[in-house]
Amino acid sequence: MILYITNARMPTEKAHGLQIMKTCEALVRAGHELTLVVPRRRNSITADPFAYWNIPKIFGVRRLPTLDLIRYGRVGFLVQAFTFALAAALSLSRRGYEVIYGRDEVVLCILSLLGFGNIVWESHDGAWNSCARLVARHSRALVVVSEGLKEFYIEKGVSSGKITVIPNAIDADAFSHPQDKKTSRDRLGLPQDTKIALYIGRLDGWKGTDTLLEASGYLGPDTRIAVIGGDQDHIEKLRGQYPHVLFLGYRPYSELPDNQAAADVLVVPNTGKSDISVRFTSPLKLIAHLAAMRPIVASDLPSIREITGDDAALLVPADDARALAGGIQKVLADPSLGGRLAKRAHEKVARYTWSARAEAIGGILNK
Repeated sequence: MILYITNARMPTEKAHGLQIMKTCEALVRAGHELTLVVPRRRNSITADPFAYWNIPKIFGVRRLPTLDLIRYGRVGFLVQAFTFALAAALSLSRRGYEVIYGRDEVVLCILSLLGFGNIVWESHDGAWNSCARLVARHSRALVVVSEGLKEFYIEKGVSSGKITVIPNAIDADAFSHPQDKKTSRDRLGLPQDTKIALYIGRLDGWKGTDTLLEASGYLGPDTRIAVIGGDQDHIEKLRGQYPHVLFLGYRPYSELPDNQAAADVLVVPNTGKSDISVRFTSPLKLIAHLAAMRPIVASDLPSIREITGDDAALLVPADDARALAGGIQKVLADPSLGGRLAKRAHEKVARYTWSARAEAIGGILNK
């Protein structure tokens, strides 16, 4: 029995929720018995998590009480994490599981201090606080999503033999039959007679969206940047600053294959000013873009190059709006180049499936 314990609001509009649920699904399909353990928290999303992500109910979800004080900042978060970990410790039998698996070093640290063993920690962001140090030292194994993260933890003194790189993934079948471009654009309200450079994701600083928006000023009148993502208040402010950008707002993950089809080029403009962006991330959206049969223009960063190599995207210097606009224009002006990039990207999809991810995790659990 795997207990996947995560201190996350479920369901959530953020990518980590999908990643957790798909990892659980894939592990069960690979033959593991699993229960997902999450806190009871306030949530504006009332849908069942299985329905929200269109995942079959093939594993259980256990919700535990917690003091939901995250809105009060760091102290509130620590209180919430401690009460969730304590609830988990009180509700779980030490002999009722084979492995505790999770992404939250604070919760895993508390469980370790309370005597729970056989912990596998999956790290996504290079955490190295006191809890991370203890979990890295006492865990059975450490799963990381990029080579940069593995190097980071080796630099911190964690044995390389304890660390396994297992990148994020997609459901390749879900991306195999997207809408055609015209239908997709009609649905999204995008113009049919304009070249569209499409960004899909959150409007966070390390995502490089400030560079993307600035790049809109260097493109010709026949090319528009479109953005799917962001909250409405933020979008309203940005619309006044960037009138040539088409802001489409949040769209559910289930639409992603069809939304990608609206693009002439897909853009991943991650910044080079953040370790998460440069070394640690394994971007779910970039992996999804590989399946889109559209050329990709992305920042030339180790975390990006690890997925695309040199031949599956046009890589441009990070944080350089002119270079990003130039890359978009280059791909749009050369259909043969765009076609080669899209074909090579699609060939890489088989490496990044949830079943392959589950098989790799299972290799650790079966040791």
